[in-house]
Amino acid sequence: MSAHEFGLFLFRWAHVLFGIVWIGMLYYFNFVQGEYFKEATADAKADAVQKLAPRALWWFRWGAMFTFITGFVLLLGMVKTSLINDLTLTGALLGTLMFLNVWLVIWPNQQIVIGLKQGDKAIAGAKALLASRTNVLFSAPMLFGMLAGPHGGGYTSQHLFMVSGTSIGFMVVLVVIAALEANALFGKTGPMTTIKGVIHCSLALTAVLFGLLFFLGAATPA
Repeated sequence: MSAHEFGLFLFRWAHVLFGIVWIGMLYYFNFVQGEYFKEATADAKADAVQKLAPRALWWFRWGAMFTFITGFVLLLGMVKTSLINDLTLTGALLGTLMFLNVWLVIWPNQQIVIGLKQGDKAIAGAKALLASRTNVLFSAPMLFGMLAGPHGGGYTSQHLFMVSGTSIGFMVVLVVIAALEANALFGKTGPMTTIKGVIHCSLALTAVLFGLLFFLGAATPA
């Protein structure tokens, strides 16, 4: 194993480790804490908001930060070894949007919800929930892309920013992802409102996105 390969391994290990923290907290908020708040007494909920939520949000946002940083370094290293393809790029794009949702949407609005900033708690809570549900939606296809990427046939950094190295399917995938992210910012939770709904939507999105990549995966001509 060369020094470069060992370095990539270390960053891949760190990326997975931080990712476990981040996505684990994401699922905790959506599948556990949110459901508990619906049934908790007013006093119990207030106590959790003041004492539990800030601690959980700290691990959540910094897990996201270090997952992104290690992933970005790993991606740069993979470019040099020709391991980049549409599968990896799709996973990286979804992960990047999830990271941005955490720091630019969820955390600012959660600061209002837990009383660190002034604002309308109901509106802030709804915005944070929509972005959080969208991150759950993105999580399954993100992970699929990360795992499937090394087996999809890479191309070098020379092709990374060229249309000639990009498939028609990837172009369509970009449009779908952009529409879903726009909904995260300006839309509604819709079928993602329930836990069962967002899980089913995430699995369905995985099938749709990678179906597009596999069936429309022929690279466009130069």
